[in-house]
Amino acid sequence: MPTDNKSPLSVSQLNQQARRSLERGVGEVWVEGELSNVARPASGHVYFSLKDDSAQVRCALFRTQARFVAAPLQDGNQVRVRARVSLFEPRGDYQLIVEAVQAAGLGELLATFERLKKRLDGEGIFANARPLSYPPRRLLVITSTSGAAVRDVLAVLEKRWPLVEVTVIPVAVQGEKAAPAMIAALGLLNRQSRLEADKDVILMTRGGGSLEDLWAFNNEHLARAVYHSRLPVMSAVGHEVDFTLADFAADRRAPTPSAAAEQLVPDQPTLRNDIAEQQRRLKHAMRARLERDGQRLDALRARLRHPGEALNQKRQQLNALNVRLERAAHKSLAARQSALSQLEKRLQNHHLDRRHRQESERVTALTGRLENAMRQQLQTRQARLTSAARELNAVSPLAVLGRGYAIAQDAQGQVVRRAADTTPGQRLKLRLGEGWLSVDVKRRYQ
Repeated sequence: MPTDNKSPLSVSQLNQQARRSLERGVGEVWVEGELSNVARPASGHVYFSLKDDSAQVRCALFRTQARFVAAPLQDGNQVRVRARVSLFEPRGDYQLIVEAVQAAGLGELLATFERLKKRLDGEGIFANARPLSYPPRRLLVITSTSGAAVRDVLAVLEKRWPLVEVTVIPVAVQGEKAAPAMIAALGLLNRQSRLEADKDVILMTRGGGSLEDLWAFNNEHLARAVYHSRLPVMSAVGHEVDFTLADFAADRRAPTPSAAAEQLVPDQPTLRNDIAEQQRRLKHAMRARLERDGQRLDALRARLRHPGEALNQKRQQLNALNVRLERAAHKSLAARQSALSQLEKRLQNHHLDRRHRQESERVTALTGRLENAMRQQLQTRQARLTSAARELNAVSPLAVLGRGYAIAQDAQGQVVRRAADTTPGQRLKLRLGEGWLSVDVKRRYQ
């Protein structure tokens, strides 16, 4: 029996007052601890306990806030939560109503990352920038076979360039054993690389996750192994905003596994279209070139003259020279005869015997000189005529034929200059120094 006059509180009233007292007295706090007993019922809420070495407290993360939490909620993870202290009245359980969750120790990891990055960069570990064979003859993928990254990579390769040879080296990509496993895989691939290794590329990849999930790729020894790899390495770890020491040490970084596959191989349909366009442009250029060469050939054919035409032209020039020579000789002889006739008339008019004899002697002398001059002039003109005839004969193809050569012509009368222009069984005409021959081609020699 109670000894005072106060009415006793019901359990519900007690728990209600305790909840109000906790919410008003403590309010919102930040609490850090280890996750345990994480539960995700169908309602979408998340329930877990937060503990340290000597105590624990129940926590509730309601669905409306859970969808904004990026930190992984798994048993054993160290987290920091922002929460309101409250009490679950039906059971009287003291609890935290969680508003936000952060991965604990994130600041220490980032500080460690920056220290390692600065030191390795100073040593030149991030200086790799070797060209990657495009597309590689063989793609060596270091990743987990159970993750989505390898499926994304293989799907993109199959769609874009199924000709590439892919070898997957299964390793752990998260946890303490991940970095040593990837280092061992890099060493194995470099030792077993073939003679054509300059056409091989290593792709080291995994999907996204928290900084803790990707921490294996920030291992100092892994970064050094990537730098010293004889085979070029592409790194594709996490999402576009994620950067690891392996990314900096690699020859090239891709923002995602799918993007890495797209960068490593060409797109087959696009390449096929490019080849078709190049073929079209090549055909157009060849057609234009053939048209230009055809026009040039037609112009050369129009300018080409048969040797017989040149010979006829020289012969006509020789005939014209002969006519001019004869005319000049007749004209000169007529002039001299006219002068002689005039002298004879003058002698007859004077009727002087002595003068007649003198003039007769002079006429005789002049006649002799005239005959000598005409004879010399005729000899000179005849020598020029003979020299011109010899020159014409030297350039005449008939003279060449007279020395044992022949001119081959096809059925259309075209001169055959190369054995490649004939075909076995083709009939040709051979023009000799005297006469023609008809021959059949049995065999040709280059």
